Amino acid sequence: MIFPAANGLPAVDVRKLVLQVEDVWHDGGPHLDAPLQRGSIAALVKNPYAGRYVDDIQPMMEALKPLGREMAGRLIRALGGPARIQSYGKGALVGLAGETEHAALWHVPGGYGMRDLLEASHAIVPSTSKIGPAGTAIDVPLHHRMAAYVRSHFDTLVVSVADGPRPDEMMLVLAMATGARPHARVGGLQASEISKFDGQR
Repeated sequence: MIFPAANGLPAVDVRKLVLQVEDVWHDGGPHLDAPLQRGSIAALVKNPYAGRYVDDIQPMMEALKPLGREMAGRLIRALGGPARIQSYGKGALVGLAGETEHAALWHVPGGYGMRDLLEASHAIVPSTSKIGPAGTAIDVPLHHRMAAYVRSHFDTLVVSVADGPRPDEMMLVLAMATGARPHARVGGLQASEISKFDGQR
């Protein structure tokens, strides 16, 4: 998949998309009536800045926006549609020829790609980034998409792809879940108690 260069922006060359969905029936306690679904989508993307220092890298952030929306749409559909999505997160794993700042290129395309397709997603999208070789796992944080203080939805989804990222690639990840942790019971703000709609409470 290639998003061609246009209007002074670099091309976005996607080698592979990896979509994963898991059904969680319990976490050592009682079986749920219906499984929690947690999913991720990872894109292995050519890093145009690998192996060299480039001062102005923001054009790539703009160029990644269509990919962010495409990935969000695919993951939402895989989890049963926007009405089912309760939490989200994102992450970026940069290959060894890149730098940590390249991961920051995913903040806007990844976050807004999801928020544009999920109504009332007021909460900031939690994020993580790192540098590593192919096969490295990245722990993507999740929290409630409407209120970040909903404690029952604090979670982590571990994502890895065996053959990526290669040194000149980035692995860009979106993650979502359809509910709280299977046996959440440590108190705090509940999803049913969201009232301020300020992205926090």
